[in-house]
Amino acid sequence: MSKVIIIGGGIIGLSSAKYLVEAGWDVTVVEKNDYLDNCSYGNAGFVCPSHYIQLATPGVVKQGIKWMFDSKSPFYIQPRLNKDLIQWGLAFLKSAKHENIEKHGIPLRDIGLLAKHEYEKVWQKDFDFAYDDKGMIEIFKTAAAKHECAETVAFGQKLGLDVVLEDKAGLDRLEPNTEVDAIGAIHYRCDGHLYPQKLMAHLIEYLKNKGVQLLSHTEVLGLHGKQGHITEIETTKGKMSADAFVLAAGSWSASFNKDLNLKMPLVGGRGYSITLPVSNSQMNIQHPGILVEGRCAFTPMDGDKIRFGGTMEITSVDTPPRLNRVEGILKAVHDFFPQINIKLDDVKDKIWYGFRPTSGDGMPYIGKTKKWENLVVATGHSQLGISLGSATGLLVKELLQRESTSVDLSAFDVERFA
Repeated sequence: MSKVIIIGGGIIGLSSAKYLVEAGWDVTVVEKNDYLDNCSYGNAGFVCPSHYIQLATPGVVKQGIKWMFDSKSPFYIQPRLNKDLIQWGLAFLKSAKHENIEKHGIPLRDIGLLAKHEYEKVWQKDFDFAYDDKGMIEIFKTAAAKHECAETVAFGQKLGLDVVLEDKAGLDRLEPNTEVDAIGAIHYRCDGHLYPQKLMAHLIEYLKNKGVQLLSHTEVLGLHGKQGHITEIETTKGKMSADAFVLAAGSWSASFNKDLNLKMPLVGGRGYSITLPVSNSQMNIQHPGILVEGRCAFTPMDGDKIRFGGTMEITSVDTPPRLNRVEGILKAVHDFFPQINIKLDDVKDKIWYGFRPTSGDGMPYIGKTKKWENLVVATGHSQLGISLGSATGLLVKELLQRESTSVDLSAFDVERFA
């Protein structure tokens, strides 16, 4: 039986463990913290083939320049002289081109549809994670946003996805319980959503029952190899060897660039969320979605909860959280849902935050490297970790077993910035 060590215990690492142990591998997962509160827990839980537009776009750059020094804005970059941050910023600016949006639409669609298929047809047979496939809505207030959303819908339909533009009457039909101050929405009928806490808890239990060794509070200090073959990792609990290795360490993955001789721009984009009980009919929102001008997300979860989240804060993983950023989320929620008025002081103890691993173009890194024949990299998923988790795990298994991959991985090339 071949042995594999997976570095990172978030959804990408654990999904890889699932497919590999089912394929007969001896699997060990090494996690620097515990498995109970990483970036995979507090996100919006979208399963979204609709995210077919890469993160690095001219619009994001233009708006981001206005926002980047406002610590309450949806997109904030902590000013600091840092080589990795500068390298990432240059890669992001270079990638933010209209031709890249067109080029990457198909691979993002394909990996998104693969993930949705795996969650619906495979994972649901193994355990419950409160999956729902009623779609997602993207709500807008202004004529300018409506114009942009119409273009997004046209692009999605060109890709063959079930996407429609709804007017105010259509939006009200989708959300009959809640007053919405908006003029319309995109309805991504192709999407689903799940409850991340339930997914992660049941996945961990499933892996333990399958014999996967889950090591917590074990930090990887370095990787060692020779002649194109990684032989061992050095950890705070000693050295460990294996036949193959998977790098799925999220926002910490870039710390191994030097050991692996890789140029893989990656930063941690901190996001925040709060999860509340559905305490009145106005909070009984039926669909997950995005508030376009508010730049935040909302998700009904597990039948009796709702989560609001968002922001992208490019900062050091050692920087304390800025709770004032949650004010921006709560204000956007109130602007779109006037009957929902949540005060920051009332929910401070419910604020969650985590670091999304964000690549130089917002596209994941999935694949092998030219130098290391027994290493697979799977990181850089940004906001799409949960959404693409199942597909990425399957692809990692296919790569290690030298099988044909279920989707073309050229757009996710680990060394595309070399």
